[in-house]
Amino acid sequence: MTMETAVHPVCIVMIEDDEGHARLIERNIRRAGVNNEIVPFRDGTSALAYLLGPDGTGEASARRHLLVLLDLNLPDMTGIDILERIKANPHTRRSPVVVLTTTDDAREVQRCYDLGANVYITKPVNYEGFSNAIRQLGLFFSVMQVPENS
Repeated sequence: MTMETAVHPVCIVMIEDDEGHARLIERNIRRAGVNNEIVPFRDGTSALAYLLGPDGTGEASARRHLLVLLDLNLPDMTGIDILERIKANPHTRRSPVVVLTTTDDAREVQRCYDLGANVYITKPVNYEGFSNAIRQLGLFFSVMQVPENS
């Protein structure tokens, strides 16, 4: 199973500073049968450089099929800042953003949806719950359609 629209593979951009969480996320997405490329970033600065390009215009992501997995708690900036930048840019605004974080504050959830997040998932605290949630997310990825950025 792979996420594809016609012949365009979807690239999963994972922005997660916790290396253990990142490995667990990737392992369980793979267990769900999703074989798409996963490009990991441990901070917002390098993730935005990849998404928006060195010039910051976002043209680097034009015609890419991207799905962003976004943690809110990062060492250099908040995930909210990254979400705002992704959704404000004409070349990345259509990319689905899945917020995957430990924060379950209702105001944060609302703010993320207001800024254009497509899905908000609170990471379960125990290993088995976390693994199961990611596997289910992988199954969701295997059937969802991701638009091309313009």
